[in-house]
Amino acid sequence: MKIHYNHPFHLVNMSPWPLTGAIGAMTIASGLIKWFHNFSTTILTIGFLITLLTMYQWWRDISREGTFQGHHTLKVNLGLRWGMILFITSEVFFFISFFWAFFHSCLSPNIELGTLWPPMGIYPFNPLQIPLLNTSILLASGITVTWAHHSLIHYNFTQTTQALILTIMLGIYFSILQAYEYIEAPFTISDAVYGSVFFVATGFHGLHVIIGTIFLTVCLMRHLMNHFSSNHHFGFEAAAWYWHFVDIVWLFLYISIYWWGS
Repeated sequence: MKIHYNHPFHLVNMSPWPLTGAIGAMTIASGLIKWFHNFSTTILTIGFLITLLTMYQWWRDISREGTFQGHHTLKVNLGLRWGMILFITSEVFFFISFFWAFFHSCLSPNIELGTLWPPMGIYPFNPLQIPLLNTSILLASGITVTWAHHSLIHYNFTQTTQALILTIMLGIYFSILQAYEYIEAPFTISDAVYGSVFFVATGFHGLHVIIGTIFLTVCLMRHLMNHFSSNHHFGFEAAAWYWHFVDIVWLFLYISIYWWGS
C-alpha cells in the first residue's frame, strides 16, 4: 500500500550505507596503520573497496530519489542547498586552521626555526614554475565548470558534456602535477613546521581536488543518462559550488605559502 504525505518534505527510508561507509572508513584507517608499519596494503585495499561500493550504492539511491521518485521537491531542494552551503562553510574553517598555523609561525619565527622563514635548510618551491601552472589549470577549470553550468541552463547539453569532460581532465592534470611536485620536493613533512604546514595544507587541498573530480565525474555520468534538466540539476550545482571553493582555497594557498611564504 502506497502512503501519501501531506507535506513537501522527504522522509528518507532506512539505509545501510551510513553503516557500511563508517566500516569502510575504519578499515581504511586501520589499513593505513598496517601499511605504515608493515608495508602491507591488504586491509587498505579492502577498505577502499568497501568505501567505493558504498559510494556507488548511496549515490544510486539519491539519484533514484531525486530523478525518478520525485522526492526532491522545492522545499527539499532548499534544504539541500542550505546543507551544501553549511558544509562548504565548515570546509572554509577547516582550511583557516592551516592558514592560522602558517601565519602564526612565519610572521614571528622563533629561535627553534633560527628566527628565519623559511627555516634554515628549507629550500621552497619556485612559485613561478609548477605552482603557477597548477594555478592556471584550476582557474581554467573554474571557467569550464561555469561554462558547463550555463550550457545546461540554456539547454545546450552537448556543450555541457564537453565542458564537464574538460573540467575533469584539468582536475586530473592538476593532481598528477601535484604528485610530481611531492616526489621532487627538496623537503619532507618532518622538516620543521614549514614542511608540516606545507604538506598538510596542500595535501588536504589535493584530496579535495580528487573528491571534486569524482563529484564532477558522477555528474557527467548522470548528465549522459539525462538526469538533469535546465531547472532541476542541484547535484551539478553542488559540484560546481564545491569546485569553485577548491579554486579559491588554492589561490590563497598559492599567494600565501608558495609566493609570499617563500
